Amino acid sequence: MAVFAHWIYAFWTLLFAAFRASAANYSEDQCSWRGSGLSQQKGSVEQISLHCAEGTLDWLYPKGALRLTLSPRRPVAVGPGGGGGGGGSGLVTACVKPSEQFHGAQLYLERDGVLELLVGDRLGSPGSPSSSPSPPRVRCFSRLPGETVALFLQATPHQDISRRIASFRYELRGDWTARLSLDSGPVSSEDACRPCNNTEILMAVCTSDFVVRGNIRSVEEDGNLRAAVIKVGATRVFRQKYALFAGGGRGGGRGGGGGEIRTLLQCGVKPGPGSFLFTGRVHFGEAWLGCAPRYKDFQRAYVVAKAARQIPCELPVD
Repeated sequence: MAVFAHWIYAFWTLLFAAFRASAANYSEDQCSWRGSGLSQQKGSVEQISLHCAEGTLDWLYPKGALRLTLSPRRPVAVGPGGGGGGGGSGLVTACVKPSEQFHGAQLYLERDGVLELLVGDRLGSPGSPSSSPSPPRVRCFSRLPGETVALFLQATPHQDISRRIASFRYELRGDWTARLSLDSGPVSSEDACRPCNNTEILMAVCTSDFVVRGNIRSVEEDGNLRAAVIKVGATRVFRQKYALFAGGGRGGGRGGGGGEIRTLLQCGVKPGPGSFLFTGRVHFGEAWLGCAPRYKDFQRAYVVAKAARQIPCELPVD
């Protein structure tokens, strides 16, 4: 009986240890995954499913392959208007940002059984055409309702797999104006840079990650992102989901702070006089421009809509 009891104890101990090792691969909310190829069987494909609008994947010592599906439990956020479109159509846009040291694997988009290379092994392998010394770019793709889309990571053969980690961040949105500045397909400048109408402006005020009043101090070029970086002098921060702008907090603080906002190079943003209301989304820790009317134009539209009881949310305008 004692031998049997010892065997039962050992069995449950091993089972619990295996469960802990498996569960450790995921974050508590199943937004992220971290695992090692050393535990995979040769030639196997590990199936992974994450259930958040954003997260990370870290694959240490890549061997074999991973297949990742992204299926957030709640509907993904819908951005303000201004050239993105698609929130009402059920279109979902996903973006991945590989780490600077994305080594040991290649990342593919799997759409209806067809593979498209998104990110190559930055160290490459002998004879591999995918090796690239340039900085890794954010890659975006869209998924229509009912469409089967997954991310497929294939380990590249290396004699020494030490110090190789295939790591990236992902984000999903129901509509994303900022995605137009990334590698998501051809977009006309007219569509991408179209000013928001009054309805889109008022909705942007309610749904954006940041709402900031300020002026344009300078505009610089980010060659890696093919974007313009707007240096903003913030005179009032009405709201910000992340602390990217000094000069106030969520409560509508005032002050002489500032921050940076990125947008398309072809939109031709120039520094100059005037006060603007900047709105937009935070994308991988960076602010991307949505609607940006002159503040006096926003005030006029807001007052008219409020008098008609057609404002989607309140904002303490001057």
